[in-house]
Amino acid sequence: MEAECREIDETGSWSAVYQEIRQQSCELPCKVAKLPENKSRNRYRDVSPFDHSRICLQFGTNNYINASLIPVEEAQRNYILTQGPLPNTCGSFWEMVWEQRSRGVVMLNRVVEKGSIKCAQYWPQREEGDAVFEDTNFKLTFVSEDVKSYYTVRQLELENLSTAETREILHFHYTTWPDFGVPESPASFLNFLFKVRESGCLTSEGPVVVHCSAGIGRSGTFCLVDSCLLLMSARKDPSSVRIREVLLEMRRYRMGLIQTADQLRFSYLAVIEGAKYIGGDTSLQESWKELSKEEDEPPEFTPPPPPPPRDPPVDRVESRFFPEHQEVLQKAQTRSLGSSQEPELRKRNLAAPLPPLPPADVLMEDPPSPAPPKPPRQQQHLDEEKMEKEKLEEEKLEEEKLEEEKLKEEKLEEEKLEEEKLEEEKKQKRFEGPLEELDPPKDPQSPGSWPLLTNVCLVSFLAVGAYVCYRACFH
Repeated sequence: MEAECREIDETGSWSAVYQEIRQQSCELPCKVAKLPENKSRNRYRDVSPFDHSRICLQFGTNNYINASLIPVEEAQRNYILTQGPLPNTCGSFWEMVWEQRSRGVVMLNRVVEKGSIKCAQYWPQREEGDAVFEDTNFKLTFVSEDVKSYYTVRQLELENLSTAETREILHFHYTTWPDFGVPESPASFLNFLFKVRESGCLTSEGPVVVHCSAGIGRSGTFCLVDSCLLLMSARKDPSSVRIREVLLEMRRYRMGLIQTADQLRFSYLAVIEGAKYIGGDTSLQESWKELSKEEDEPPEFTPPPPPPPRDPPVDRVESRFFPEHQEVLQKAQTRSLGSSQEPELRKRNLAAPLPPLPPADVLMEDPPSPAPPKPPRQQQHLDEEKMEKEKLEEEKLEEEKLEEEKLKEEKLEEEKLEEEKLEEEKKQKRFEGPLEELDPPKDPQSPGSWPLLTNVCLVSFLAVGAYVCYRACFH
């Protein structure tokens, strides 16, 4: 494997190897994901679960969620790969975690990346305490968190309100992995992977739930590296593990796993580094921890300033997830968690109820008083909505600008055609004018014809007079 990686590096053919894997990947039906009632449950219109491997919810009228079960039978490991929850699928997400008896959730993206919302805030923060998902009847409670420089481990409590049963859920959040990119180093990634392994989430009764934004790029990298290392430790000959074969097998259960050639190369490097630990060098794990600098202060991700309020959006069309298309369909939905059919399904415990509204006559006569301060999570939802509105407004302005330019071009084209028409008329007049002057029309009644007639008559009269005189004189 190391020799293969070195050879591809020397020839610079990672893109060719990645394209070869894409061409060899199978395309299986995704009919359920394309149904009209399920379109609003997909974050991206070009990332759908295969029908044969999709996770089916057990309760409710709709059993669809954009999630796939990825089994690695030889390693006896199962993964659930899913998209980042949408505001209207957060309740379904926790229902899936409960029904599949998962003990851990691995999140490999941030909620907002480069100004775009990649995932809903589907868990309560420390300030909120808990969140209730009324559409699926689950309650999630924040217990504790351990914040490192590039990842955070949260302890949550999931309660089924129908049965009053509770379970502990560990939430592993990798906070510095860029979209369509790779982590800073294999050491930091492997340190995070082994933290997840040590928790027991990967070997529990239920499969671990792994997601990023679409649930195929970063999520595929995580599962591929873990599977390859597990296979290498299980086989007598670790060198017999072929990363390409493992990836192609995993792609039979969810489309598009590993999204770029860089992610493929990083997977090779991480597996090669992890294989040294499997080979018996146990000091590597401590070295990974030191190189990752997990005890440093985490970087601050400052959100962009909230834009001014604008008109509410109707429908938002996102770009596709795949970079070669550059266009993910996502509806602009309310920032409440749970079902999209009710305006407020996620309820929180607040310190005190909001003051009642004053009578209508007071509202008409007095200026409105300032609104009470919003809780931190609600304020973040408002900021996210404002960001969405600003993007819609920018797109609208861009369309208007393009329309104006199009009208200007049409007007210039009309003026050009008009000028050409006038030029043709001038040329036609220029050719017809001299012909009329050289050959004017003759009119027998015009004054110019009288002198000729007079001359003819006079000559005739003189000839007749001469003849008469001749006859009179000589005869």
